[in-house]
Amino acid sequence: MSLGKKAVAGFLWTFTQQFSTQIINFIVQTVLARILAPKEFGLIGMLSIFISIGQTLMDSGLTASLIRTENVDQKDYSTVFFINIIGSILFYVILFAGAPFIADFYSQSLLTPLVRVYALTFIIQAFIGVQSARLTQQMDFKTQLTIQIPSLIGGGILGVVLAKLGYGVWSLVWMNLFQSFLSTIQHWVYSGWRPNFIFDKARFKYHFNFGYKMTISGLIETIYNNIYTIVIGKYFSAVQVGYYTRSLGLRQLPISNLSTAINKVTYPMFSSIQGDNVKLKIAYKRVLRQMVFWITPILILLAVIANPFIKLLLTEKWLPAVPYFQILCISGIMYPLKFNLNIIKVKGESALRMKLEMVKKSYGIAAIFFAVRYGIFGLLYCQLILDFLEYFVNSFYSGRLINYSMKEQIKDVLPSLFVAGVVGFLAYLLDSYVRNSFHPADIVLILTDAGFYLILYFGLCTIFKFQAISDFKLLVLKK
Repeated sequence: MSLGKKAVAGFLWTFTQQFSTQIINFIVQTVLARILAPKEFGLIGMLSIFISIGQTLMDSGLTASLIRTENVDQKDYSTVFFINIIGSILFYVILFAGAPFIADFYSQSLLTPLVRVYALTFIIQAFIGVQSARLTQQMDFKTQLTIQIPSLIGGGILGVVLAKLGYGVWSLVWMNLFQSFLSTIQHWVYSGWRPNFIFDKARFKYHFNFGYKMTISGLIETIYNNIYTIVIGKYFSAVQVGYYTRSLGLRQLPISNLSTAINKVTYPMFSSIQGDNVKLKIAYKRVLRQMVFWITPILILLAVIANPFIKLLLTEKWLPAVPYFQILCISGIMYPLKFNLNIIKVKGESALRMKLEMVKKSYGIAAIFFAVRYGIFGLLYCQLILDFLEYFVNSFYSGRLINYSMKEQIKDVLPSLFVAGVVGFLAYLLDSYVRNSFHPADIVLILTDAGFYLILYFGLCTIFKFQAISDFKLLVLKK
């Protein structure tokens, strides 16, 4: 199978995986949000930075090096496997000892046992880091789909049952632990790989030289991405953390479905052509146009229908989250544009990425602590501005590596951004008119706004013959 066909097949399986898992997560989280209080989601939100750090240690370092390395063998896999296990245990011990300090920081005593139990997921997931990397390297996303769906369904059922029985925030903890356990068991059954008792110093040094820079970059990114939750939890309340994390979770639904699928497929694909800048530039341009073309209109539409959408989905107790959700949707438009970091990654410029992350996050943290004096919405608007600034930094340096300037990148995505924004403004005017004149049911208002937006957006893009449509027909529909 050619690289292009393999990439398309991989994307379709990965998109199916992402869509299926996100839909399951969406249903489970929606049911739980209707049962549990915002504060209980806020308590888990306060743990998000530690959860994310654990995942970053698994995904951003040595396993990423495995994926990009040609001719890896059992020595590579086994060496990384045992390093992952040792690292996860050390991280758990640190969190176990530090749990009381975390609880004191947030003034939430319940966080001590929550941290100590939840953190067990890091040790469980360490047992599948290599298996997951192998499946990704082989673009075997069908097997990953087979593993992930039963894990989410099993964990989701347990979480909902426990929530109905009155376990509160603990229903979220046990749900995630059970999902990790089911996923680990299935990876060992389906992956077909087992470690040998091998630790090769030379292989470790090779992967560590690339991986530690990626890990540092990933940790900086993770801490920075979660700093809003930390600041909200420290200076405001668990309820507001709940509003923020639920809004962020809803926003990530469309972003994760497409961007994660594309990232997962294109990283090994880009790695295979990393030495050919012409091919890499062409492939990246097509991927960038697709991400912006599909994600931007969905996020703008969600911002327009935010009020009836959240009211219908999560009930009226979550309505204070509406403005949080709208601002996060607009900032999310920059998410697919940050995809250019993958270019830095596949070109092996992990040191450059580490430096960029340190610079961006330094001025970002300073801005956040300046914005906190203006309240929760000062923080949200600060996040919006910083997301836009971060794109310009990323695009400048990544573009130099493949001769794809920031000006050229903006030119390629500007048509989709412009049409999505104009149609969004028209949909907002329609929403206001229909809401004030007819007072329709929430579902009717959502369908009216969505129908108007999607028909007009895709109609205009078709009339003006956007390149993203031509690329989609060529890559996916074979036309």
